Amino acid sequence: MKKDRLKKLAREKRFIPGIYNYCDRWCDRCPQTSHCLNFAMSEEEFADPEARDIQNEAFWNKLSEVFQDTIELLKEAAQEHGIDLEALDTAQDEEQSRLEDEMAESHAICRAAKIYGNLVEDWCKSEPSVYAVRPTLDRGGMGLEEALEVIRWYQHFIYVKLMRAVRGDLEERDEGLDEYARDSDGSAKIALIGMDRSIGAWGVVRAHAPLVDEKILRLIAHLDHLRENVEKTFPEARGFIRPGFDSSGLKS
Repeated sequence: MKKDRLKKLAREKRFIPGIYNYCDRWCDRCPQTSHCLNFAMSEEEFADPEARDIQNEAFWNKLSEVFQDTIELLKEAAQEHGIDLEALDTAQDEEQSRLEDEMAESHAICRAAKIYGNLVEDWCKSEPSVYAVRPTLDRGGMGLEEALEVIRWYQHFIYVKLMRAVRGDLEERDEGLDEYARDSDGSAKIALIGMDRSIGAWGVVRAHAPLVDEKILRLIAHLDHLRENVEKTFPEARGFIRPGFDSSGLKS
């Protein structure tokens, strides 16, 4: 995508600023793709079927073009705001980032989220027979195949978003931004939504696979306990207003 086209696209009023910051990245199931600049960029760049294949060189060539255009825009923006990119203390930033990563990884909710992801992986490997169950039951409009898809989608997503939430909380404390809506709360909220949906999906799987009921109940209990701890750690997360999802967010 050419730089001028990217600028023109970004100015369109149909896009909601920042909507992609607090979504679950599941574009195929998102009701807000028409308001998402990221989605519009990907559709425009990767509309060719060949370019959509991540194993095809065309995909990476397209991605490289987007990267180059983005770097140019970064340099232009830095110049406009009088920022010297070369003068930034990257070594100090990298060390700070490493320390924050270590602190986040050691946080109880992040450890529990990582354990959950591993438990799901172990369950899927140990219970392959579940995938062969005929979808004769339907709970809340969702079948077994869809439920498993939901579980798989959020399996590691929860951990990634909680890492972002914890790291963000550390940064926000240092910067003293308590009076503003906190990015960490937004990240925690989408992680909580992922947990809610996963628990619901496990309920569907349980209805289809009563023979492995105890294992499923243990997974649900682990996830529910994590959900409660996240709500305690980020008490304002549920009330965070996500642009486009919890409010219109459209440009006037």
